[in-house]
Amino acid sequence: MSGLDGAAHAPLDRGEIDAAVGLAARIRATVRDGVEVREEVLDDLLVAIVAEGHVLLEDLPGVGKTTLARALARALGLEFARIQCTADLLPADVVGTNVFNQREDRFEFRPGPIFANVVIVDEINRASPKTQSGLLECMQERRVTVDVHSHELARPFVVLATQNPVEFEGTYPLPEAQVDRFMMRLSLGYPDADAEAAMLLAHELGDRVAALDAAGGPAEVLQAQDLARRVHTSEALRAYVVALLTRTREDARVELGASPRAGLLLLRAAKARALLHGRDHALPDDVQALAEVVLAHRLVLAPEAHGARGGEVVRDALAKTTAL
Repeated sequence: MSGLDGAAHAPLDRGEIDAAVGLAARIRATVRDGVEVREEVLDDLLVAIVAEGHVLLEDLPGVGKTTLARALARALGLEFARIQCTADLLPADVVGTNVFNQREDRFEFRPGPIFANVVIVDEINRASPKTQSGLLECMQERRVTVDVHSHELARPFVVLATQNPVEFEGTYPLPEAQVDRFMMRLSLGYPDADAEAAMLLAHELGDRVAALDAAGGPAEVLQAQDLARRVHTSEALRAYVVALLTRTREDARVELGASPRAGLLLLRAAKARALLHGRDHALPDDVQALAEVVLAHRLVLAPEAHGARGGEVVRDALAKTTAL
């Protein structure tokens, strides 16, 4: 094994892997007690958190995006905060500001809600471009700078942002640089008839999410993230990821293909998925399972693409690219 293959990290033992798998199982069970959610969506959310990634939940109004984010935060046992985006929301309302303390004759930093472990940014596309840009440093660097002073954010740290794609009145489309900070874009969809009927019955009894108990805690989440970094990836797997990225860039329907950052995030997500599936090494199956939710929202399609979507491009790239 070469240094590039992960020799810098100690190999995982069975006990460490089982601990991560057990944590994920407890969180799944707890979240399902609070909200109806498709299994694949919940699995992808857990992968993103273990891979230290942020998630954009994009779907129709009223399908439970904010409720799911709240349930996940409570199940993780992490401090969470909710930011309701509006057109008049200022960057200082998110990151915090310096306030003059007259008694001590000095300025004090008052942190904003971004300093929680799990930050739910509701209807992010209703915030102004200036406020959206204020989130960039937070999401990428995991720190904020106010009046030339840097402040580290909490660890673990994840942003779960929601937006409604059908509402254009009073919204500001996220720029490519902002969208690129999200490891995944997920869609919840409508529940099936039985699940929706069960949800109606359950919510007659009150807010199920508020009654959830934590299934984990900060130390366990940080440990799982550390274990995911130590999952082995082969040279062949990395070459496969690069081949997928190249295929998206060469597609005639695409004006801007998947970036190198997209490849880094896809590989990190694949390692986290491997861990949560009980393995100490990532496989092409992991990459294939996550490629669409990690890559599709990063593609900028050409005007002449005639209604094509990023997901179609990624699926075509998967079909045409052979794992080595």
